[in-house]
Amino acid sequence: MPVSTTSQPDVLTLLDDLIRKAKGAGADAADAVLFDSASLSLSQRFGKTEKLERSESGDLGLRVFIGKRQAIVSSTDRSAKALDELVERAVAMARVVPEDPFCGLADPEQIYTTLPDLDVCDPSEPSAELLIERARIAEEAALAVEGVTNSEGADAGWSRSTIAIAASNGFTGRYGVSRQSLSASVLAGTGTGMERDYDYDSKVYGSDLRDPASIGREAGERAIRRLNPRRVKSCKVPVVFDPRVSRGLLGHLTGSISGPSIARGTSFLKDKMGQRIFAAGITIVDDPHVKRGLRSRPFDAEGIATTRRNLIEDGHLTTWLLDLRSARQLGLSTTGHAARGTSGPPGPAPANVYMAPGAKSRDELLAEIPNGFYVTELMGTGVNGVTGDYSRGAAGYWIENGQIAYPVTELTIAGNLKEMFLNLEPASDLELRFGMDAPTIRIDGLTVAGL
Repeated sequence: MPVSTTSQPDVLTLLDDLIRKAKGAGADAADAVLFDSASLSLSQRFGKTEKLERSESGDLGLRVFIGKRQAIVSSTDRSAKALDELVERAVAMARVVPEDPFCGLADPEQIYTTLPDLDVCDPSEPSAELLIERARIAEEAALAVEGVTNSEGADAGWSRSTIAIAASNGFTGRYGVSRQSLSASVLAGTGTGMERDYDYDSKVYGSDLRDPASIGREAGERAIRRLNPRRVKSCKVPVVFDPRVSRGLLGHLTGSISGPSIARGTSFLKDKMGQRIFAAGITIVDDPHVKRGLRSRPFDAEGIATTRRNLIEDGHLTTWLLDLRSARQLGLSTTGHAARGTSGPPGPAPANVYMAPGAKSRDELLAEIPNGFYVTELMGTGVNGVTGDYSRGAAGYWIENGQIAYPVTELTIAGNLKEMFLNLEPASDLELRFGMDAPTIRIDGLTVAGL
């Protein structure tokens, strides 16, 4: 049942041959995954190119099963001799490793049959000159902002990858993905009073990138706005998360509903299936079929069809993120979220995740706050997935009488994700930009630790 988005039959033939050899060497079942990638990256500072690199790489991995034992090996060498040795090593390892009662391939009736049109691979490759021009325009626009005094440079990049998977259960599939990106980072002020900020964009198609000059101007203006930050006293106030950082809350959610965490009992949401964990009206979507989406994929790493689903519906938790192994542990069916590299087994990973917008604008959310904290940057990784305790270093702006008043820094936000999720209110300004996106979010009652 071969399906593909490119015309490279040799890739799938290679994987099919590898699987056939593994079965001939004694494996009961096998699957193989292959990644072929090319990339072009540029860094420049003050108009001078500091790095211009093109790279190409190829890697493949073979997973074999003998009963309930599995072994995984990988290689960048595709010569016949190297692949024969790869098979021999994988089968030998599988004979001696401990049994895993939950491992195994999908049943043939589980594998997908229809390839959705996702348009996730730009067929054109930008020239080095085009990347240089994008970076030049972005950096010059940033440096032209009054008050910007130094540059950390501008970076532009392109990449394209082919992902191919084949398995002894009859599955074969392949698709291509591409990325183009542009960023600028500058400093404002002088001496010890300097402040840094940046702007960034990434898209599947280069034609969808934001204008380089707008990226540069935004980087410069953000740096200027951060000058002369103040410290504030510790207090408990409403905290508003800028979209640049609010999407991190979705990352905490998806990590906490990942099948392995639920099966191990190491998630603070392990007993919350079907319960309200967000306020009424909140919807969070996982959609692997977004056209030109940065995390779109037609099938998962185990050959299961991907599908759009609401992770949170009207505030209620509706599903875990499952691959085959974690689904079997929990006595459930896979949700088609398996992802993998070449040297490890599959594990669940979300696709394009976004929080549906709310009814109020950002300004309306701010207008109701006499004193509060508008967060634009978070530091540290102080989130406990077992308890939900949340503590992050933060910087941004203080809110007074419903308006952003002045920049603040060296603060810490503390709370617990259980209460934060329940008290969360989204604004109406959702933009789908990064593959995990949320609008501006307000959460009342958080502790802000300062002076």
